[in-house]
Amino acid sequence: MCFSSGLSRGRSVPIFGHYGDRIGRKATLIVTLLMTGIATAAVGLVPGYDTIGIWGGIILTGLRLIQGIGVGGEWGGSVLLAMEWAQTNKNRGFIASWPQFGAPAGLCLANMMVLLFSWISGDQFLIWGWRVPFLLSIVMVAVGMWIRLGLLETPVFQRILAENKVERAPTIEVLRRQPREVILSALLRLAEQTPGYIFNAFVFTYGTTVLGAPRDLLLSGLIVTTALGFITVPIAGALSDRIGRRKMYIIGCVFVAVFTFVYFALLDTKVPALIFLGVSLSFIPVMTMYGPEAALIGEAFTPRLRYSGASIGYQLASIIAGGPAPFISTWLFASYHSTFPIGIYVVICAVISIASALLLPDYTEGGAIRQCVRTRRARRVPPVSLAAWARLGPGPQSSEQWTTFARSEHHLHGYLKRKILRRCGHWRDDAVIPQRLAQASSINPGNRRHSSAQWWLCVAGIA
Repeated sequence: MCFSSGLSRGRSVPIFGHYGDRIGRKATLIVTLLMTGIATAAVGLVPGYDTIGIWGGIILTGLRLIQGIGVGGEWGGSVLLAMEWAQTNKNRGFIASWPQFGAPAGLCLANMMVLLFSWISGDQFLIWGWRVPFLLSIVMVAVGMWIRLGLLETPVFQRILAENKVERAPTIEVLRRQPREVILSALLRLAEQTPGYIFNAFVFTYGTTVLGAPRDLLLSGLIVTTALGFITVPIAGALSDRIGRRKMYIIGCVFVAVFTFVYFALLDTKVPALIFLGVSLSFIPVMTMYGPEAALIGEAFTPRLRYSGASIGYQLASIIAGGPAPFISTWLFASYHSTFPIGIYVVICAVISIASALLLPDYTEGGAIRQCVRTRRARRVPPVSLAAWARLGPGPQSSEQWTTFARSEHHLHGYLKRKILRRCGHWRDDAVIPQRLAQASSINPGNRRHSSAQWWLCVAGIA
């Protein structure tokens, strides 16, 4: 069921990514909320097998597919709606982490409802108790709809509309222009998705059948870990604004790789208190990556293709990492009768994610400047003359002016010139150009140690 939901998410991304980049983030989010919310509430109304036989399972699978389709378009829109309202890079990681906060908070609330109605209904839980949380979810849909109808479209998308830069086929364009970022975004999430599904789904099978742990013990541990998780998300997002999104994400990858072995060591003791401790702490390393992830992925794409690109990369990970993780973990344990291979599996995913993080651009405030000053290629470029600096005047103020100047500046190394022109071809946001100019003011044009390439890299945020 998890894998089919992941597949449906993947199918929905081209649809919602297309409309999110064409009609706006807000309108698309309203549609995804209605699809996901109505399908979730309808699950509670599905007749049982004794009433309609196998059709009950077919209807339930169909509703889960509709849920997956809605969720496939939900993440990109919610993250962009938050991120694109950030005025500067100084707190963009923190602001973009708040939609991420919703995932562990929702899991916490859902698990609490299951535990509550499991206690209320007792032996009747499988008859009617499980239906109540699904039916009550319609209240959350109403609250979410009220909030979204009151929101305005993001300034970034309004600017795209005003400048008539809306792409006719954004999904095709992003795959043609930024395939590297799409692939890296998917691989980036391996270290977050794989252990996330192991800690949240596989633990029930392993805990009840192998360890003999009570279901309520595992469920209580999951409630605690999701509560700790939604506290960790904004903290990790805020830290990413200080130390860099890439660095924060890599810290999370190393954290989860080490913690997985500790996690299974605690579970394999079969001591209830230690099992509860392991489950309770399991989401903290995952959420350490989940917090900065939104801004790291979202900033990698140009605004007019951002909904499609970020959504494709994000949801592709659900297909290649999240959905298969419980099945692969079950197969590894059945084959080797040990949880150690599962830990190795997570370590491999973490290594791939670290490599992807290193290859993705990091636009954290000041991060690009530090990188470009250390760029070896930039130091080989002849320094800019005072006359060439004077020709800059106040500096280019739009992507078109950037491109024009890059083509006429003879001091730029060919390699750097191509990178700058490529960045100008899908400039992220013209509004950040004055900010980059201010950041580059610390570079003294009269100092022979500074090259024109270094100045360009600092202003353009390219490393």
